[in-house]
Amino acid sequence: MIFRELTYSGIVFRIVCAVVIGGIIGIERSVKNRPAGLRTYMLVCVGACLIMMTNQYIYQMTNTGDPMRLGAQVVSGIGFLGAGTIIVTKHSQIKGLTTAAALWAAACVGLALGIGFYEAAITAAMAIYCTLTILHTLERKVNRKTRVIEVYVEIRKDVSLRLIIDSLRELELSIEDLQPERDASTEDVRAFIMTLKFSKRQDTLILMKQLQDIEGIVYTEIL
Repeated sequence: MIFRELTYSGIVFRIVCAVVIGGIIGIERSVKNRPAGLRTYMLVCVGACLIMMTNQYIYQMTNTGDPMRLGAQVVSGIGFLGAGTIIVTKHSQIKGLTTAAALWAAACVGLALGIGFYEAAITAAMAIYCTLTILHTLERKVNRKTRVIEVYVEIRKDVSLRLIIDSLRELELSIEDLQPERDASTEDVRAFIMTLKFSKRQDTLILMKQLQDIEGIVYTEIL
């Protein structure tokens, strides 16, 4: 196949593929307003593709060295970019792991394109896109009906925590873990992170409405 050779047409084809495939993955992240979006994924994929072609060119010109050396550095080095998308929220929750993993995967796709392994690159790109879209929807449906949930709760200071616990028991909820939080919206409330376990599966949206209706709870948020 002509595009597997390191000719000018082969180089152009590989770079165009990297732009298109990187863009497809990046669009999904941009739609969800993630830190790394369309252009970031394009650049990562094209950069990895260029590194692999450069490695192939050096090996063919000198006929010595390791043809995978530069590509291996991309696999390990892309981590610094992914780390920049990972943040820890004020409630000690980690966000951005999926974006970081997708960036790393996009770099790997670029490496495959750079060496002319088109079948694997395109198949992997389709798998990545499906994981970020179809499986994300499935994951949300599964998480909406679960037996354990972690929530941030703000309670008025004049309300006994025992009353809140009793109200939760009436909803057939048990507290698996309770951690006080220093940060609160006002000085009149106490903040907690609660891990709640249900006696049976139920919709988390319905549960959050029930928690908000408990006397003394002024704010709730799913973590």
